[in-house]
Amino acid sequence: MYATVYLAEAVAMRLPDSAHTDRPWRIHEIARDFELEDVWSVRAPGAGPGDFPVMLEAIRSSGGLARQAPPVKLLFAVRWGLGALLGWDRPRTGLGSRVRPLRDRLPSDLRDTVDDAAPVGSPFTPVYRLPDEDVREIANGTVHGLMHLGWAPAADGGYELRMAVLVRPNGLVGRLYMAVITPFRYLIVYPLLTRQWERAWRERGARAATGS
Repeated sequence: MYATVYLAEAVAMRLPDSAHTDRPWRIHEIARDFELEDVWSVRAPGAGPGDFPVMLEAIRSSGGLARQAPPVKLLFAVRWGLGALLGWDRPRTGLGSRVRPLRDRLPSDLRDTVDDAAPVGSPFTPVYRLPDEDVREIANGTVHGLMHLGWAPAADGGYELRMAVLVRPNGLVGRLYMAVITPFRYLIVYPLLTRQWERAWRERGARAATGS
């Protein structure tokens, strides 16, 4: 039952690759050697073209993994446990060791648009931020991955957040890893994550309406 519900949500919120590739975002010129895995929509009713920072703040205020649904927490716990067992997350497998950080490629106008350090409790390191883009990266023994958050017009009017996942798998192990986790990403992780972010947007709007 739950798998059917999550699958329906995933189909509804997953977008075609063109929703990312057709936008004039700077990430295209910087991450040409990364593969686009998928693109997801986070609906933001009532949002306008300048509300990208508002959405990012709503996401930040909603909390990280601690606020996730139990199925997502369980999957992350399993992943970190496997990582510890197989050595996927050792310092030598990460940014600046196994792979060159994406920040090293940035043109001068994108440097210093974000802090160097990863936010507390987040495995992602910020890369750059613009009025309609936010990019963060992660590297371990399986992949070098990017989470691209873009602000774009929605099909039904208004604006929406689009989350694109880009990866460079680490050889055969990385490709097998991505293949194994794909059903869990599509059925559980991203449907629940995008719902959490949509809820954060709605709650922000409710607080603004009441002046709290």
